[in-house]
Amino acid sequence: MSGDLLNQPVSAHQPHASLRPSACPGLLRIVQAKDGGICRIKLAGGALTADQADAVASAAERFSTGEIEATNRGNLQIRGIGNEQAGLIELLLAAGLGPRDAAGDDVRNLMLSPVAGVDPQMLFDTRPLAAQLLQALETTARFHQLSAKFAVQLDGGEALAMLEHPHDLWLSALQLDGALWLAFGLAGCPAQDSPLGAVPLAQGHALVLAVLHRFLDLATPEQARMRQLLVEHSPDDFVAGLGLSIRRDPAVLQWRRPATAGSRYLGIYPQHQADLSAVGGAAPLGRLTPSMLRGAAQLARERGDGSLRMTPWQSLLLPNIPHRHVDAVQTGLVQLGLLCSADEQLARLVACTGSAGCAKAQAETKGDARLLATLLTNGAPASVHLSGCPRSCAMAHVAPATLLAQGPGHYDLYLRDAAQPGFGSLRARNLTLKEAGALLDACPRSTLDD
Repeated sequence: MSGDLLNQPVSAHQPHASLRPSACPGLLRIVQAKDGGICRIKLAGGALTADQADAVASAAERFSTGEIEATNRGNLQIRGIGNEQAGLIELLLAAGLGPRDAAGDDVRNLMLSPVAGVDPQMLFDTRPLAAQLLQALETTARFHQLSAKFAVQLDGGEALAMLEHPHDLWLSALQLDGALWLAFGLAGCPAQDSPLGAVPLAQGHALVLAVLHRFLDLATPEQARMRQLLVEHSPDDFVAGLGLSIRRDPAVLQWRRPATAGSRYLGIYPQHQADLSAVGGAAPLGRLTPSMLRGAAQLARERGDGSLRMTPWQSLLLPNIPHRHVDAVQTGLVQLGLLCSADEQLARLVACTGSAGCAKAQAETKGDARLLATLLTNGAPASVHLSGCPRSCAMAHVAPATLLAQGPGHYDLYLRDAAQPGFGSLRARNLTLKEAGALLDACPRSTLDD
């Protein structure tokens, strides 16, 4: 990803005490968990340089137990941090992984496609607009009042994009009358929701700023998210008060975002640019070792443009790989321990931290997921989610199948059902892993497609 989207570091000596109290980890706020501190590194559009990846690996080795997590929003976080937190923060800031303003760290929640700017089906390159929006989020003092969970998605029409994660504001490219527009919605996602309106692409920046200011104008302290605000203020009233000319004719309101490329984030993904591809591999159960991350960075230097992109599928992509090198890069990722094929059973599983690292978890979900992978034969990528508690930290949308822990080695099974709240329809209670595997294998493959 182009360097103008990468964050400039704040001063290593800037005070952190002014940060808003929050339970969410950030780069400058390390939150304690059962297995130690957690530091979340919010990446601009999911992108980082090979040198920055090396810095994350070194920080994990020096200041933690070495656990690096790929998150479901395309970021990285380090777990198991001990008492030397200042040294870890200094190292990451020196690598340019911090915000422009310390108080703006929490609000850098802008999701792009991991192949922004290189996807063959993109309608426009989202990165320049994303850079503008990130600068506004990081440097506008009023926006620092937003919750650390308040999130925005900018979709350029890419074939490879996560469209099921809910966002407080989403924007999606569409063509109308030979011109590019941005459809938008509130408290939802483009995979499921119809737009509330659209603006010309050139007004995208103004639209986002208007939405953020209107939210802050209307929200009470208890209304941290857009969905909470919309309980008292209708979407139509919210849009009417934006002060912009919003197109709301049937061509916009009846438009639906086309489906995406599913599991193609694994393996080789041809780019828009001739003779170049991105090559992707998933972190097993969302965990990267320092050697994995450092090895991927070296492949990016040797075979690509020296950059990496993290994805919302808890995986990474190495972009801009010449076609003559793609097989070697994929082999290299496999040798590092990453999952590069949807046929691998572990690639279909998502699991939270589990009881080894989280006091709220009712089961050791990571270990249980590895055992479940040996029991499953009817595979589809990212189709089964093991959650240690109802909070569903490992997955931002509802999985086709969810195993909710009830105790060590025992789970309730839910199948996604749009007519049911939460995880969906409860199919069985208190299953052992062997029983869960048998029931999942008995489900039609289409039921477990994500």
